[in-house]
Amino acid sequence: MREIRTPLKPRSGADPDAPPRFTRRQITTAIWFVALMTLTVIVLYPLVWLLLSTFKDSSEFGQNQGLLPENPTLDNYTKVFEGIAGVPMWRFFANSAVIAIAATAGTLLSSAMAAYAFARIRFKGVGIFFAAMIGTLLLPFHVVIIPQYILFNNLGMIDTYWPLILPKFLATEAFFVFLMVQFMRGIPREMDEAARVDGAGHVRTFVSIMLPLIQPALVTSAIFSFIWTWNDFLGPLMYVTSPEKYPLPVALRLYNDQTSTSDYGATVTASFLALIPILLFFLVFQRFLVAGVATQGLKG
Repeated sequence: MREIRTPLKPRSGADPDAPPRFTRRQITTAIWFVALMTLTVIVLYPLVWLLLSTFKDSSEFGQNQGLLPENPTLDNYTKVFEGIAGVPMWRFFANSAVIAIAATAGTLLSSAMAAYAFARIRFKGVGIFFAAMIGTLLLPFHVVIIPQYILFNNLGMIDTYWPLILPKFLATEAFFVFLMVQFMRGIPREMDEAARVDGAGHVRTFVSIMLPLIQPALVTSAIFSFIWTWNDFLGPLMYVTSPEKYPLPVALRLYNDQTSTSDYGATVTASFLALIPILLFFLVFQRFLVAGVATQGLKG
């Protein structure tokens, strides 16, 4: 026999035409959404202003503080791509890329090897050496500028990229060494012992076991090392003297001259173009970082 269902009647005292009531959870979620959207707009505003300012004429800077340019123009991009001081802009990009990629590779390799020694190899004085390495974090960079310059000058490396790249292969970045040491200490030592039973030495254990497991630390170090090296101004300013060897941060200085007229439009445009590789590098490696961090909770 077919069952006949009657429509539900509203509860007594409830008005069917009344607006829906929101729960406390829904109100809290809406407040958080509005707050996060407001924070996102505040954070992205400088980047949007920088992008739209690339279409402003140099005469508008100091007068037009708004987002939109009064007379949009592409002259700034034309000036930037033509280069400055007889050097095309792509050359500055190539110089920065060479320094940043080589420095990042050296940082990852040397820091990972040093971290493996501190975290996995027992030798006399390991605690003292590790404390001394951590102590270098408290040493300001400006203290070692003059000794480093004298050293590289005596080696004949001024006006080359070696002073900017060579120290990265010597595990001089204590922050990244410490980061990888702490990450390796969270990996069970039973894996090392199992590798030794199979006849693997320290090199095989480091390459085949440690490097794949510390991928999140490597990606994090790569992101920070690349960004810091790409944006470094003081180092190239000290050691590089030829304009055709300038990286982007030093080349941007050429657009501003305190003794003559500064081209603010070209400076802003070149600054925006210099940000694009950093954003792309972060977006490409971000998924590896998130994936690696997400899998850390699966370790038993």
